[in-house]
Amino acid sequence: MFWLRHSCHHQRVSVRCILVDDNAHFLGAARGLLEAEGIEVVAVATTSAEAVRKVADLQPTVTLVDVYLGRESGFDLARRLVAGTEGAQSKVILISTYAERDIAELIDASPAIAFLTKSNLSAAAIRDALQLDGT
Repeated sequence: MFWLRHSCHHQRVSVRCILVDDNAHFLGAARGLLEAEGIEVVAVATTSAEAVRKVADLQPTVTLVDVYLGRESGFDLARRLVAGTEGAQSKVILISTYAERDIAELIDASPAIAFLTKSNLSAAAIRDALQLDGT
């Protein structure tokens, strides 16, 4: 599934991203996939605190945030990043193994520009979300 909040004209983007997920195996696999497809993965994080620090330091184009980070909420982290909490501001794309329909209300209430299932994660999907958001 692929959900987008906004739409506008299409343009090519250079993308720097941070991946946030509590699963080290997924982080490694996703990093390899995205880098092979031309996305610059500038960092990975496994907790909200680590993500906030890295976003503040590295200022990525976008942060990919798993909706469930163990005991933490990816939705809460998304709100913090979009609001610029602690100097860490970033556009957010939510990711999950859950289908969009299972968490649609939470996605709709979030400030994320898009939602991707992990099985649909790709550089093209990220670029499309950013382009449609106007980045």
